[in-house]
Amino acid sequence: MQHFGKVAVLMGGFSSEREISLISGKAILEALQSRGVDAHAFDPAEMELSELKTQNFDMAFNILHGTYGEDGTVQGALEALGIPYTGCGVLASALGMDKYRCKLIWSALGLPVPPFEVLHDDSDFAAVEQKLGLPLFIKPAAEGSSVGVVKIKQAGELAQQYAQLRDMGLHGVILAEQFMSGGEYTCGVFNGKALPSIHIIPQTEFYDYEAKYLRDDTVYLCPSDLSGEDERTMQHLAQEAFAAIGGGNTLGRIDFLKDSAGCLYILEANTLPGMTSHSLIPKSALQIGISFADLCIAVLQNAQDERR
Repeated sequence: MQHFGKVAVLMGGFSSEREISLISGKAILEALQSRGVDAHAFDPAEMELSELKTQNFDMAFNILHGTYGEDGTVQGALEALGIPYTGCGVLASALGMDKYRCKLIWSALGLPVPPFEVLHDDSDFAAVEQKLGLPLFIKPAAEGSSVGVVKIKQAGELAQQYAQLRDMGLHGVILAEQFMSGGEYTCGVFNGKALPSIHIIPQTEFYDYEAKYLRDDTVYLCPSDLSGEDERTMQHLAQEAFAAIGGGNTLGRIDFLKDSAGCLYILEANTLPGMTSHSLIPKSALQIGISFADLCIAVLQNAQDERR
């Protein structure tokens, strides 16, 4: 597997998801090295990105979650440096990180998204609570790993939570989104094809940061409990949603919610899915016989083929 040359595994970085990125990066680094790849850890928080050229790296395996690593910024820098990299390009990364603009694109294409409202300082918060119903969720549009996501259960609470999120200085606009009670699902996409779906059953109130990364009691049903028809529908929607933001043949993930009537709604895109022991894409890939190391090699091969 030496034909990839010298590979930098970009991990860590500057975002609120730094620690998760380091965990993902360590797992990827070990997997690549186990297959004979000349892979090395590279943390942009500790050295300038230009060092990739100085140190003669041939490729970059990007696992920088969140701002700077997942929003098109580092992708643009790698393009300028002429270094092939894994994952989505500049445009798809920027769109995928922006939950609000993803919703606009998907809605324009007739794809189902949960009802939502964009919040501002002068919003009529009581009217938003009445329109979307309680409970509802409030979230920053450009953060990952459920950073800043809050479930609003009491009337009058939305304005207070909005002010707190605004004052935290999180990225992007702040959204209020209707609650869906039928369950949380996700479906990976790679090389233009959908992977088996996963039903996520957290023991917390919703699939928050703690449930994603810190707890061992979150249940992942893969294959999920969807009917054959719903599985095909979800896979089709995942492919459509990922293609709509320019995901191409790279690795991504589309998250879904199901309402009480069993209808599926596209929640958000993830153009740089986590690669930890708790992560969803590796679980799904394993269902069709792709090991973690094989998946890492396939992602690297895809990047090399796409950017020759």
